[in-house]
Amino acid sequence: MKIDLFDFHLPEELIAQTPLEQREASRLMVLNKETGNLTHEPTFRSILDYVKEGDCLVLNDTRVLPARLFGVKSETGAKIEVLLLKQLEGDTWETLIKPAKRVKEGTVVSFGDGRLTAICTGESEHGGRKLDFRYEGIFYEVLDSLGEMPLPPYIKEQLEDRERYQTVFARETGSAAAPTAGLHFTEELLAALKDKGVHAAFITLHVGLGTFRPVSVGSVEEHDMHAEFYQMSEGTARLLNEVRNNGGRIITVGTTSTRTLETIARDHGEFKEASGWTNIFIYPGYTFAAIDGMITNFHLPKSTLIMLVSALAGRENVMHAYEEAVNQRYRFFSFGDAMLIL
Repeated sequence: MKIDLFDFHLPEELIAQTPLEQREASRLMVLNKETGNLTHEPTFRSILDYVKEGDCLVLNDTRVLPARLFGVKSETGAKIEVLLLKQLEGDTWETLIKPAKRVKEGTVVSFGDGRLTAICTGESEHGGRKLDFRYEGIFYEVLDSLGEMPLPPYIKEQLEDRERYQTVFARETGSAAAPTAGLHFTEELLAALKDKGVHAAFITLHVGLGTFRPVSVGSVEEHDMHAEFYQMSEGTARLLNEVRNNGGRIITVGTTSTRTLETIARDHGEFKEASGWTNIFIYPGYTFAAIDGMITNFHLPKSTLIMLVSALAGRENVMHAYEEAVNQRYRFFSFGDAMLIL
């Protein structure tokens, strides 16, 4: 299957650079995955009109690390930018570094006038570096005071309030990027959904920067998906099995929740407590085992994310919906508008 089948023209001005003042104020497109029919709703709060008592929304409660650090080489004072990608073990992390050529095994980098230091212990895949960090106190507290949010490369504006790149239910620290479909929810909307009898279940998938890695091969089948850590609790598994047995719909919030549920359903044949690493790649032709619908944002052309959405709703339906989104001036990507697929 050719990558070009998932291409579309996206005017640059439709890439949302800043979040809206109110989370619920984003627009909502509703796509019927069977018929391809589209409905346009003025605000995301209209989601209340499409879910029913007994349904379950599955949300990713990962929290984004302020994973971009600016430091200097201890020996020369040369400026170094570090992006934390994945905790390997203890205080050793896989990172991306600019400029990478300046940091070799044994190089020491200092951040925040020495409050945090790191020594390079070797190279990692894709040209990265392994850094072993040294500090006093709690690492995440030091990181919170020194680090910056690693916004996606297509966002050029500075983020004034970095909590706007966190969901209101974020609690498990470990992501390099936000599960952006969850950014539309407020505490008030979650309470209104609960009052309607809609369940909320939480999983964790720590989003890696591979999410933004472009597909560089000519055909879908040749692409290697990045691996990300996930976990599902016994309570969430029990709730999802009950919803399924009672005839409720399981609606994932975002591609990360979708990939987690499909990984567990594929590996175990049901929902159960589980954790591990997943590199599941979902594209048209995939048979879904876990979900009935999905809430998602509008994604990059030729990305693995638009391929996943196309697997659920059909490529022609999705590409028509994206053409309509461009015509109707929807906002795209992390801080953009939302789509509900049912």
